[in-house]
Amino acid sequence: MGFGCNAAGIIGCRIIDSPRERLIAMITNNFVPCNGRFPTMIAIITMFFVGGATGAFSSILSAAILSGVIILGIIMTLVISKLLSATILKGVPSSFTLELPPYRRPQIGKVIVRSIFDRTLFVLGRAISVAAPAGLVIWLLANISVGNATLLAHCSGFLDPLARLMGLDGVILLAFILGFPANEIVVPIIIMSYMAEGSIRDISDLSVLKELLVANGWTWITAVSTMLFSLMHWPCSTTCLTIRKETQSMKWTAVSWLVPTVTGFVVCFLFTTIARVFL
Repeated sequence: MGFGCNAAGIIGCRIIDSPRERLIAMITNNFVPCNGRFPTMIAIITMFFVGGATGAFSSILSAAILSGVIILGIIMTLVISKLLSATILKGVPSSFTLELPPYRRPQIGKVIVRSIFDRTLFVLGRAISVAAPAGLVIWLLANISVGNATLLAHCSGFLDPLARLMGLDGVILLAFILGFPANEIVVPIIIMSYMAEGSIRDISDLSVLKELLVANGWTWITAVSTMLFSLMHWPCSTTCLTIRKETQSMKWTAVSWLVPTVTGFVVCFLFTTIARVFL
C-alpha cells in the first residue's frame, strides 16, 4: 500500500481489522519505495547500469532492474513480517474480509473535495511542519564554516567511516539523514555537498551528474548500495508523524523507524563485504 506515498499507505492500513497485523503492515510499509525514492533509483540505474544501452533495449533493461529492486522490497516486506510475527508481534493470523459496499451513484465533486481536505492537505501540512525547519538546518550546515570547511563537510567526514562499511560515503549517508523530511532532496543534497555550494541544486543532465559522482569516488558498488539503502532506510518525517497518529504510540513509531533502518544497514554491509571480497 506504500506505492506512491508511504504516509498514505499507513492510513490505508486502517482496513486491516487485526491490531497486530495492522502494526506489522505499518512497520514493513517503508520497504515499498514511494514516489520520492523512485527518481533516485531510476537515475542511478540509468547512469551506472544501462548507460551503454540504446533504444528499446535500454528501456527494457531499466524496467527490469527497477522491477527487481521493487521485488526485493516486497521480499523484504514478507521476510520482516514473518520475523515480526514470530517475535515481538506473535499471534494467530486472522482472515481478511473485504466487504463491497452497496452501489451508489458516484459523487465526483464530493469525493474530490474530501480527498483534498482529508488526505492531500493533511499530508502536505505535516510535510511542511517538518520541511521548513529542516530546510533551515540544511542551509545553516552548508553556509556556516568551522576552520576551512563547512559544518556539512565536518558532519560528512564524521559519518564517512561508518558509511564506507556500507558501500557509501559520508556525503551520501548525511544526505539520507538530512533527507528525512522528504526523500526527493537526497540527490540534490549529495550534489550540493560534492560541489561545495551553499544551496541545494539539481543537475538535469545525467551524464554530467555521473561525471560528478564518479569524480567523487562512486563505483558500481556505491550505486547498488545507494539503491539498497534508498529502498531500506527510515521512513520520511510525514510517514513517521502519520504512524504516530495512527498508533498513538511513540514505541511503535520508533520500531517502525528502527526496523527498516537496521535492515538497510545490515543488507548494505553484507552486500558491500561480499562484493569487495568476491567481485
